[in-house]
Amino acid sequence: MAAAQGRLSDGADGMDEAKDTENGRREADSAPPPFRAAVDALRAARLRPQIEVEPTPAPKRLAPHSYALEAAVVDGDQDLADGRLVLLHDPAGHDAWRGTFRLVTLVRAELEPEMAADPLLPEVCWSWLTGALQARGLTYGEPSGTVTRASSHYFGGLAARPAASQIEIRASWTPREGLGGVPDTAAHLASWCDLLAQIAGLPPAGPGDASVVTLPQRRGPQSR
Repeated sequence: MAAAQGRLSDGADGMDEAKDTENGRREADSAPPPFRAAVDALRAARLRPQIEVEPTPAPKRLAPHSYALEAAVVDGDQDLADGRLVLLHDPAGHDAWRGTFRLVTLVRAELEPEMAADPLLPEVCWSWLTGALQARGLTYGEPSGTVTRASSHYFGGLAARPAASQIEIRASWTPREGLGGVPDTAAHLASWCDLLAQIAGLPPAGPGDASVVTLPQRRGPQSR
């Protein structure tokens, strides 16, 4: 995922991961029409070129139907941030979701240690998520999540390494369902990519994307 930790994919090897992803596509194609439409919109979404998105194996125990994407914010051969977005669907509805769809995400990036020590960091990072959704006029419900910061300090034979700090956002929300009970998953994906770009330190893609708070002094990009 983030450059220091590698990508999120957890398949045993490339062949197993490709097989799981293909199985996920087939399962999505045989799912109820609202879920198929929501997945088709994710597949067709057009995103800013610095963000590379690809399907990844989805969790199978959280809902009857699920589809997952993995993304990385890339600058040349550098990964600035990474994340995973999972679309869940339960045709019978879910009391905790208050709907039949749910979006779940994990986003991670490295920060300067001074930034990680900022007491306002969790609130600012949460505002990146809610601000990205609001900037695109999206309606959602039941948001929940955590913002976690972690620091690594090196000693002994590793003492030459600089201290490293990481921010992690785990969140979920219920997208409003539109015609046919289908949420605008393409717009939610675009908002999620806005969040990824924000945490990676990229400038806003357009005038309407500058509504969230920006933190300065991001750690320089790390090699993949």
